[in-house]
Amino acid sequence: MTYKTILVHCDAGPKVGQRLTVAAEVAKCHSAHLVGVYARPPLQAPVFFDGGLAMDSLFTAYEASADADQAAALEAFQKAMKGRHISHEWRVTEGFIDTELAIQARYADLLVVGQTDPDAQTPTPSDLPEAVVLSTGRPTLVVPHIGVHAPLGATVMLCWNASRESARAAADALPLLCAAQKVVVLVVDPRTSPDGHGAEPGADVAQWLARHGVKVVVQRDVAADSDVGAVILSRAADLGVDLIVMGVYGHSRVREMVLGGVSRTLLSSMTVPVLLAH
Repeated sequence: MTYKTILVHCDAGPKVGQRLTVAAEVAKCHSAHLVGVYARPPLQAPVFFDGGLAMDSLFTAYEASADADQAAALEAFQKAMKGRHISHEWRVTEGFIDTELAIQARYADLLVVGQTDPDAQTPTPSDLPEAVVLSTGRPTLVVPHIGVHAPLGATVMLCWNASRESARAAADALPLLCAAQKVVVLVVDPRTSPDGHGAEPGADVAQWLARHGVKVVVQRDVAADSDVGAVILSRAADLGVDLIVMGVYGHSRVREMVLGGVSRTLLSSMTVPVLLAH
């Protein structure tokens, strides 16, 4: 298994170059085709808009803004591709970005998006990572808005709780796990049960990964009164991890995302890229 088509979200934000660099490096490593996607948002008139002659000026302003954002996104994509010998294409769609990414990602092996930036001035939905993780059916690599300061995937942490979601994440991340120099299977507060962890929590998944040639070690930890998400972030820092892999549970409604507490913690406080699968 490998990634052959990678989709990356492009926008006019100042941090877009960070996720483009990560996406390009992953594409190069796996000889994948990289698709940059920009979604041109539809015109949304104010709720109490009277219409009439003012509609012309509203549409003119919308067109100018949309054209400028699209041009900025394309410029960032072209800059990131310059000098990189990878197969790539630029794609523009019409519609809301969360919906468009969910559709486009169904024909890709991996989706790359940016972490929500609280200081961003662009109209990208604040819950975009949550929305696409729960709706795409594809693994989603979320790049922190503070940037990435180490090559991706040398030391990877797989968060394992023997659930369907963690199994899905492990399988979706196999190309990255196989390429890693070291994979740490982190098991927090494990409880053995017939339908979950075996007698040695983490041993079963480590054996499965080893058969794929993954260089894996198991680390068991306790959260005690701490948040499990905080424990994951702390261990990632202690071990010099440059990628966290985790399954998420939850469901999406219209513009309402419901995620588990661990997922929310990582998406709000992440300092390294996180690959999520649902």
